[in-house]
Amino acid sequence: MQRYFLNEDLKAQNPLPNEIYRHAIVVMRMKVGERFELVTPDELVHVVEISQLENKKAFVKEVEVLKPVVELPVRAHLFCGLSKKDKAEWVVQKATELGADTITFFKGDWSVAKWDEKKQVKKLERLAKIAQGAAEQSHRVHIPQIKFMENLNQLDLPLATVGLCAYEEAAKEGEKSSMAKAMQLLKKDAKEVYAVFGPEGGLSPKETDLLKQKGFLMAGLGPRIMRTETAPLYFLAALSFALELE
Repeated sequence: MQRYFLNEDLKAQNPLPNEIYRHAIVVMRMKVGERFELVTPDELVHVVEISQLENKKAFVKEVEVLKPVVELPVRAHLFCGLSKKDKAEWVVQKATELGADTITFFKGDWSVAKWDEKKQVKKLERLAKIAQGAAEQSHRVHIPQIKFMENLNQLDLPLATVGLCAYEEAAKEGEKSSMAKAMQLLKKDAKEVYAVFGPEGGLSPKETDLLKQKGFLMAGLGPRIMRTETAPLYFLAALSFALELE
């Protein structure tokens, strides 16, 4: 069943927003009597039926309200170094499908890509649309927030939050325990995890030292070295396996 997100509570007397009308009625060619799902800001799923179509407006009636359990049991916040070309779009789309709560991009010491102030606004708008589309496609009830951070100096690890940094040198040295330790902490008490991933050039020694001081675990994600767009997805898949599939 098709799913859309509403920015406000569902009110039967109001027509569907123009964007939903265009996709549901114009693109999908839905007719009176057909049903789809609307997700409201309280993360409830409303199964609705098209009750009226007139003057390029659509009205719906509520059939059922659902509260599905589809989100990860912990809030996963990703912090990704700026990457080249369309890699940020790939990360946002796939990380949304895998359950990320927020995705923040930062300018790393060794980042090749640059987002000037003008580009930041356009990039974030574009990435937010990708996140919404991916959340609808994967039938989530939460759209990840997409943010930008100037550098890792602005990143602080809240109390009772697990901090993990995917570190290439740790992987080369055969580090195997940090990921398992993080998962155990998340199984017990912690409800949030901050995970940092460097850009193509990796994280600088200055950045890794800073993260260690802030309480982040340096983790190897197995013996293979992953690309900057692969590591966040590996982490989310591992998180789902550890917390949802036991």
